Amino acid sequence: MKERGVRKKLVGVVVGTKMDKTAVVLVNRLKKHSTYNKFIRRHTKYLAHDPNNICHDGDTVRIIESRPISKLKRWQVVEVMEKSEIAAIEESNSQAQE
Repeated sequence: MKERGVRKKLVGVVVGTKMDKTAVVLVNRLKKHSTYNKFIRRHTKYLAHDPNNICHDGDTVRIIESRPISKLKRWQVVEVMEKSEIAAIEESNSQAQE
């Protein structure tokens, strides 16, 4: 079998989940300044496809590069690495009510 090319993987924090099947992921990175050799913090927001709506605000997720899914979505959520405290509390409350 032929393997796909090397796809980029990033880790970030979910900052928005108001859209259906989409999560806004904020990725922070350090970049070295060319002249001053000082590290500068940079951040970028990516729209990632979340087909099962498993992400909640504050979750730490791993995203992977994919084919274009919509006009701005080029990434997919692979896994939720760490749940936020707020999401865990809401999830336990919803299970208790059922």
